[in-house]
Amino acid sequence: MNFLARVRPPFVGLSKPSCSWFVTSTFRAFSSSYSAKANQSRGGLPRFFSNVLPPSKGSEVRVQGDEFWHMTKVLRLGTADRVELFNGKGGLVEGCIQRIDRTGVDFVALEDPKFLLPQNTQWHVFAAFGTLKGGRADWLVEKCTELGASSVTPLLTEHSSSISENRVDRLERVILAAAKQCQRLHEMILNPPMKIDGLLPLVSQSKLSFLAAAEATPLVTSLTSSRIQSKGLIIVGPEGDQWAIVGLFDCVYDSDFTENEVNMMKEEGATTVGLGPHRLRVETATVALLATLMLWSDSQQTSDS
Repeated sequence: MNFLARVRPPFVGLSKPSCSWFVTSTFRAFSSSYSAKANQSRGGLPRFFSNVLPPSKGSEVRVQGDEFWHMTKVLRLGTADRVELFNGKGGLVEGCIQRIDRTGVDFVALEDPKFLLPQNTQWHVFAAFGTLKGGRADWLVEKCTELGASSVTPLLTEHSSSISENRVDRLERVILAAAKQCQRLHEMILNPPMKIDGLLPLVSQSKLSFLAAAEATPLVTSLTSSRIQSKGLIIVGPEGDQWAIVGLFDCVYDSDFTENEVNMMKEEGATTVGLGPHRLRVETATVALLATLMLWSDSQQTSDS
């Protein structure tokens, strides 16, 4: 997967300057329109993750570990090359490489950091993907990151009751790579696995809940009478029968939930909706639901602005 952004030429016409600027300032918070937010988050420089950002123009931070390796060994960037750092919490700063040694890179900020606030609906995905094989779970998590999900939680059901710790570690790396590729500024959180009993209160608290089932009212039709909310849930069960649940939005589809699991979610207020006549895989159903709801919520926000 190519998750590298286009690289600008480093300081054309200059020979490896020291990149020393020292101007005191503070973080700037942006709460502008959707288009302005998108423009602020999408740059043309290579972007790397750092838990700590320089507080102001001219400040420095140390970049080590995997990001240091990617920066210097994969991209072969050198002193004075320009890059961006983001912290996964909306913070972004442009700067350049000040120094390189055997253990890390010293990054100096060329501007004050920007801090962008989330503007769209926060969708939280609950999917029973613990038993998926052949990279399918990686693909599900990667696409949820790219589409803008706020979090993904492995859902434990009677027919999908476990997920290995090694897989969780790998999925964390997939999320970071996807975040850099799509240039999102707010990290997608991978939560610990959750059982159905822990999910039921969340379904009950949702403003709108939809249980996807074969031959039910299509999801898009149901959304025409729905109003935008600040957050929602997307819930997808393990592969099997045509059951699934959506709830605000709690969404589930193509799931092999037990009859008892389906009834419990319906008792908490879920309304049946359909995703078409075909049986869908877990990752297909998840992406279809998330993409539809992201586009719907974005269109609602655009029309209201």
